[in-house]
Amino acid sequence: MVLTGKSIKNTLTALIAVIPSLFFANPAADTTHVHGEAAAHAEAGHHEGEHAPADKKGKIKAFIDHHLKDSHDFVFFSDETTGEHYGFSLPVILLDNGLKVFSSSEFHHGEKVAEVEGNYYALHHEKIYKLNSATEELSLDEHGHPRAPQVMDFSITKNVVAMLFTAILMFLLFTGLAKSYKKGPIPTGMGRALEPLILFIRDEVAIPNIGEKKYRKFMGYLLTVFFFILILNLIGLTPIGINVTGNIAITLCLALFTFIVTQFSANKDYWKHIFWMPDVPVIMKIVLIPIELLGTLTKPFALTIRLYANISAGHIVVMSLLGLIFVFKNWIAGPSFFGLTLFISVIEILVAFLQAFVFTMLSSLFIGMAVQDHHHEEDHDAHTDEEPIII
Repeated sequence: MVLTGKSIKNTLTALIAVIPSLFFANPAADTTHVHGEAAAHAEAGHHEGEHAPADKKGKIKAFIDHHLKDSHDFVFFSDETTGEHYGFSLPVILLDNGLKVFSSSEFHHGEKVAEVEGNYYALHHEKIYKLNSATEELSLDEHGHPRAPQVMDFSITKNVVAMLFTAILMFLLFTGLAKSYKKGPIPTGMGRALEPLILFIRDEVAIPNIGEKKYRKFMGYLLTVFFFILILNLIGLTPIGINVTGNIAITLCLALFTFIVTQFSANKDYWKHIFWMPDVPVIMKIVLIPIELLGTLTKPFALTIRLYANISAGHIVVMSLLGLIFVFKNWIAGPSFFGLTLFISVIEILVAFLQAFVFTMLSSLFIGMAVQDHHHEEDHDAHTDEEPIII
């Protein structure tokens, strides 16, 4: 397979044209049920309110909430008149007095209580709660929180499927690239598209921030993070309805990996700057210790919020603009909002690349700060040997 500039351009144009048209592949009027005070909910909102949204604005909001959150099943589209859902179920894995494994179809999209080995479970807001019987209602407190105990959930959700798919795709792409190098110095197939990105991460991210002597040790991690986030960002722009990097739990996990790599790779100079800052008065050293320790925690926090907020905001804007087409049904608003959505979709593709680059760049910067060598005595001697400047 040979990628040319024309073929890439045509593919990108077709993708951009299809994405906005299919964002509402899942009608937002699917009706589901949960026992108790949350008795009627919309499937598109995946039980986001106590009653199914009746107006268009409510349905649009329910659809946006459904897209941004994880799910125990895939629903590609639904029939509003019959209430049938078209998709497939995912395995539910619970740890409750042993391992309980069953299909999410047992919940019937939250309409029924699942009975597994004499235990009863209810699905509410994509969280699973344990009930005492099949007829028991899932009651809510004054804050809208279920009173039933929540079960430890290790299910294969929609986000997990996307991450597994991305991991397998990355493995196939990079193994194919490695094999192509055995045939010659120039990669073939998809390797031609991967090589420029890999060289960019090496020459513009890893080497400037970490240094030529130590960058190779961290290239594997930086490339993994970059392509993992990039592919997930691009998948989030498809009509499948997966929003992995817009999930704060996922971005927090990625940030923690950077934090762990940074702390365990740090040298003695890094820790010395935290606990006993050189060339600083003793009193200031004591004051700076908690500040420096707090700084090590704010770095992963910044990585978490930056990626989560930017991706989620982009999805909300695109789907909100599409929703306005259905709210304002006229020949002026329809084409206008559709054109604006098309423009924002193009911007979102750029944001997908940009956020993957920013996360990788900041990770390399934090790692570089932890592994770089400091020569305070040499710098001090060099400064004392310099002749004074007479003004």
